Amino acid sequence: MSPRPFPLRPKSTTPRARSTESWHYPLRHHNYRIFVTLSLVGSGGVWMQRLAQDWLVLQLTGSPAAVGLAVALQFLPMLVVGPISGILVDLFPKRRILLICQSVAALLAAGLAVWNAMGGTDVWVVYASCIALGVTSAIDGPARQVFVNEVVGDAGLPAAIGLNSAIGQLGAMAGPALAGVVIAQAGPAAVFAANALIGVSVLVMIASIRPGELHHAPEAPDPTARKGQILAGFRFVRARPPLLLTMLLAGLLGAFGMNGPVVLAAFADGVWHSGPAGFGLFNTVSAVGALAGALVATRIKRFGRKGIVASAGLFGLTQGLAAVMPTQEWFVVMLIVVGFMTLVFLTSAATAVQLEAGASVRGRVLALYFPLLLGGHALGGLLAGWLTEDFGVRTGLVVTGALGMVSAAVIGFLLWRYSARRRS
Repeated sequence: MSPRPFPLRPKSTTPRARSTESWHYPLRHHNYRIFVTLSLVGSGGVWMQRLAQDWLVLQLTGSPAAVGLAVALQFLPMLVVGPISGILVDLFPKRRILLICQSVAALLAAGLAVWNAMGGTDVWVVYASCIALGVTSAIDGPARQVFVNEVVGDAGLPAAIGLNSAIGQLGAMAGPALAGVVIAQAGPAAVFAANALIGVSVLVMIASIRPGELHHAPEAPDPTARKGQILAGFRFVRARPPLLLTMLLAGLLGAFGMNGPVVLAAFADGVWHSGPAGFGLFNTVSAVGALAGALVATRIKRFGRKGIVASAGLFGLTQGLAAVMPTQEWFVVMLIVVGFMTLVFLTSAATAVQLEAGASVRGRVLALYFPLLLGGHALGGLLAGWLTEDFGVRTGLVVTGALGMVSAAVIGFLLWRYSARRRS
C-alpha cells in the first residue's frame, strides 16, 4: 500500500490535545521563544546580506545579468552541499552546527563591511562572499529546521514547525526590506556591518538556549555505518510521490517566482527611476504582505495539497499582475499581495514537507528540500537576469509569473492523477 500523502493525526478530543495543536503552544517553552527570535533575526540578517551583495554587484557592473549571477552563486552551493549537510545534521549536535555556521556568517559580513568601506571595487570579492554564504546556508538551514524537534519535543511539534517556518520566511522578506532602507541612507557597507552585529546577537541567543531542557533524539548510529544515507533520503522521498511533487513545486516556484533581488532592483533603477529609496520601499511593502501571509499560514492547521497548489498558482498570477501595473502606486499595492502569497505558499509547503518526514530522516529530507527551493532560486536569478536584460523587466516578470502558474497546474494535475489511481 502506498504511503499516505501527509501524516494523519487523530482528531483532538481533549483540552490538552487541542492546546498542544494551538499555533502559540510552543511559545510556552523558554528555549522555543529564544529559538524563533533567533530564527527571525538570523534569517533577516542573511537576507539583508544577500540583498546588499546584489545591489553592490549592480553598482559595480550596471548589469542585471551580473546580479543574476550573484544570486545564482549564493544558492548553487545548495545543490552540492545540501544532500551532504543532511548527514551532518543527523550526525552532529544541531546547536553546535548553528554556532559554527553563525560564526562564519558574521565573519563574512564583517569582512565585506571593511572591504566596501575602504572602497573595494573588485566584483569577484562579492562573488566569493556569495559562494561562502551559500555553503554556510546549505548547512545552517536544515540544522535550524531539525533543531525544532529538540527544542519542543513531540508535544506541539506540528505547531512549532509551522510557526518556525512562517517566522523564518518572514525574516527572509523583512531582511531585504530593512536592507533597502539602510542602503538608501548609508550604503551597502552599513548593511554588512549591521549584519555582522546581528550575527553576534544570534550567537548570544544560541548560547542562551538551555541544554538541559532540550529533547534529544535517540543516539545516532556509528558514523561508519552511515554509508548510503544520502541515498536513503532520496529513497524516502521517491517512495512518497505527493511529498516529491510538493518539493518539486517548491523548486519550480523558487526558479520562476523568487527573483525579487533582480526584479525589484531593475524596477527601481530602470522603470520607476526611484533608485535606492524605491528599492527599499518595494522590499518594505513586500515584507508587509509577507507578515500578513505568515499570520494566516500559522493559523491554518492543515492546508492540504490543494491549498498548496492553489497558493502556488496565485503566487505566479500576482507576479504577472504586478508586472503590468501602470503606475508605481499600483505596483506597490500588488507587491503587498505578492508578499502575502509568497509566505502562504512557502510556509504551507515547508510545513507539509517537515510533517511528512519522520524525525529519523527529517534532516536528510530537508537537505533535499532546501537545495530544490534555493537551487531553483539560483537558476531563477540567472533566468530573471537574462530576461530582464534582453527583453525588459516587465516582460521578464510576466514570463516568470506565467511559468509559475504553469508549474502549479502541472503539479496539481499529477497530484490529482496520483490520488485517482489510489482510489481506483
